[in-house]
Amino acid sequence: MNFKIIGAGPMGLMTAMELLKRGHEVDIYERDDRIGGMSATFDFAGLEIERYYHFICKTDYPLFKLLAELGLSDKLRWTDTRMGFFYNGKLYKWGTPLALLAFDGLGLVSKFRYGLHAMYAKGIKDWRPFDRMKATDWIRRWIGERGYNVLWKSLFELKLFEHTEEISAAWIGTRIKRVALSRRNLLQESMGYLDGGSATLLRAMERFILERGGRIHLKTGIDRVDVTDGRVCGIEVGGALLPCQAVISTAPIQYVPRLVPDLPADFAARINQIKNIPVACVILKLKQPLSENFWMNINDPSIEIPGVIEYSNLNQMTPSVLYAPFYMPKTHPKWARSNDELIDEVIGYLGKLNPAFSPDWVLAQHCHRYDFAQTICPPGFYDMLPPMATPIAGLYMADTSYYYPEDRSINESIAVARRLAASATGMAA
Repeated sequence: MNFKIIGAGPMGLMTAMELLKRGHEVDIYERDDRIGGMSATFDFAGLEIERYYHFICKTDYPLFKLLAELGLSDKLRWTDTRMGFFYNGKLYKWGTPLALLAFDGLGLVSKFRYGLHAMYAKGIKDWRPFDRMKATDWIRRWIGERGYNVLWKSLFELKLFEHTEEISAAWIGTRIKRVALSRRNLLQESMGYLDGGSATLLRAMERFILERGGRIHLKTGIDRVDVTDGRVCGIEVGGALLPCQAVISTAPIQYVPRLVPDLPADFAARINQIKNIPVACVILKLKQPLSENFWMNINDPSIEIPGVIEYSNLNQMTPSVLYAPFYMPKTHPKWARSNDELIDEVIGYLGKLNPAFSPDWVLAQHCHRYDFAQTICPPGFYDMLPPMATPIAGLYMADTSYYYPEDRSINESIAVARRLAASATGMAA
């Protein structure tokens, strides 16, 4: 069977691998000039680095399975990482019971409730009962209004804005659990990365596809999916009609109604109900680390980003590399600012996070934007998601929305891709 796949991110590549293993013919179409999607790398002033940072957790079993299949298990590295919390002008150690006890922004009762909530979330196996709960209500019930305002409020508001009170507890709970389970012991968080970055995995996936007869068409987008009698019959690419029996989209699902005008109106409406928050991600190359932390959450009225990520403190690289994401709806006035303005804003914050910082630490700077960075997952999101198999025979779709309730990661791309390929071939994942 001939499959056309839209998108050469990890999900599209993994879907192609699964289809090729089952004996199908596969072509991947990617509008970008490289594979990888959000995990793609770019030349950052002589340093190959990912557009958006990634890390690996101890529970990323689908990824571990793929690494073994591709002979890459020996490329997986683990680092004992640190976390910081910048609160009202002061940087605190974070992420351990001792750090929580030493934090002077909360009383003992609030600290106990916060720790108990994290332990409870770590043990949850079925998140469906939490799908109908609001995340902010769930957290407030556990840690109280004061605890929520100090530890969570700014993180929600600087990532979700007007959607802050519309997010399901399952969405936030899985994030707490994933990080909580990625520990070497109670006192030490441990995160993973691939030697050579995500490019190591992407190149191996590309080789697997090409060696088995798959084809990857870069800088080539699909303009339209043609349908006859309710079934996919071909695609239009650059004015040419190419016959095929099935199309699988791994691009943001919001593109699907535009590419498939024959999609039933009620199904297109379900797709259009799914909303996303864009991101403008500032990346800085620094002479030296800003801090000892891999990630630093921020709650300070003078700083309008939820945190910074020092990627070089995970993968031990030099020079230092720092990511600072601005999540915001396109209606936010700041989205209209130039990349240079956002970069300057981040650089202006660094002296607050570390008084020793000087602008001459900055060796290189960049900013990437992506329109579909974070899916808005309100209570009841399980039922909101359309099925992967659309009403048009031979047309299937998935994107990062289908990670729900799990966090965005290459691991979840792999897991969803296996389900997607199974759905398209009528076989078990």
